[in-house]
Amino acid sequence: MLTTHEKSGEDTISLMADIGRKARAAARPLAIASTERKNAALIGMAEAIIRGEQAILDANAIDVQNGEESGISGSFMDRLKLDPKRIRDMADGIRAIAELRDPVGEVIAEWDRPNGLHIERVRTPLGVVGVIYESRPNVTADAGALCLKAGNPVILRGGSDSLNSSAAIHACLVEGLKAANLPAEAIQLVPTTDRAAVGEMLKGLSGNLDVIIPRGGRSLVERVQTEARVPVFAHLEGICHLYIDKSAKLDMAVGIAVNAKMRRTGICGAAETLLVDRAVASTHLVPILEALRAAGCEIHADEEVLKAFSDAKPATDADWVTEYLDAIIAVKLVEGVSGAIEHIETFSSHHTEAIVAEDAVAVERFFNEIDSAILLHNASTQFADGGEFGMGAEIGIATGKMHARGPVGVEQLTSFKYRVRGAGQVRP
Repeated sequence: MLTTHEKSGEDTISLMADIGRKARAAARPLAIASTERKNAALIGMAEAIIRGEQAILDANAIDVQNGEESGISGSFMDRLKLDPKRIRDMADGIRAIAELRDPVGEVIAEWDRPNGLHIERVRTPLGVVGVIYESRPNVTADAGALCLKAGNPVILRGGSDSLNSSAAIHACLVEGLKAANLPAEAIQLVPTTDRAAVGEMLKGLSGNLDVIIPRGGRSLVERVQTEARVPVFAHLEGICHLYIDKSAKLDMAVGIAVNAKMRRTGICGAAETLLVDRAVASTHLVPILEALRAAGCEIHADEEVLKAFSDAKPATDADWVTEYLDAIIAVKLVEGVSGAIEHIETFSSHHTEAIVAEDAVAVERFFNEIDSAILLHNASTQFADGGEFGMGAEIGIATGKMHARGPVGVEQLTSFKYRVRGAGQVRP
């Protein structure tokens, strides 16, 4: 079990340097580990999580009580709480990762040159990955398992509000590593709440950290992007939009809108803004809003929407740039797909957007002209998830454009190298 480290200052610097060295030492044996051994570790982790269910729940109860006493928001509490189903889902997610094709060593492309050289581009592990996240203890399992499958040691720095839960889960991951005779240091959990530990990771741990993945609110991501001296896979907030086109089937629009907002309000794929084509305001708007209201959603509406649906609050400029992570949605009428595209490109965080439409031309414009990581047609924004994409799980949704974009799964946690095979060629 993890021993919590409470000291700060120079002691934290020393602690983090040691974690970095151990991670680097684990990099080579992990990079060359066989698929069978990695999968054995993953299955062992999943089994340990099932066996350790009560210990995880007991640890989570401490975190939940601390969270309630500190007054954390409802959306953060939803992310923090674990129950037997969520624990089983964690174990099932790890098993799903074990079943994925091993990306390491995969030949991405190959070709022959006129001089007889045969060139291959081959997937390789990225190296030591640092993951900095808030509230969600399940990220401990997802990130640890994904990095292992891709051959990367990982340093996990969870939020102080979930440290007990994360420690209990981490103990299960280490149990799986040891059972498969892989280095226990391949998955390390930072055992301190000292914020200086994050600062040390952003500095790169003396060259021992190769990439950082932040998963949390805007303040965390902005700090990482501003201060990091190593590459960052940015996971910015999910200001996700759902657009109802004039060609949308009403029943489908109602069902998707309610699911996109209310299935789970605290996830980054939850719809935060609803845009409705002005051409169907008289037929589609009120039924959709009534369904959302019946599901417990608070409506923040622009002036036009308020005239048609009085059971709403007036929207302010802030509503269009707010990730509520709560049962609140901002609603606006727009002038067709052109108006939707203009609004989304102005206010989106480039995470996930969806269109409900039967008009193929409108759909193609939406797909071609909006620059977000994930675009959906006639489907809920809540499908913005690595598991739903068949990736087993994800560390986050990358909203940047370099290397990884969208769900960050095992393939996105690899780089590549070139292998060139010759028969004695020399360059003239």
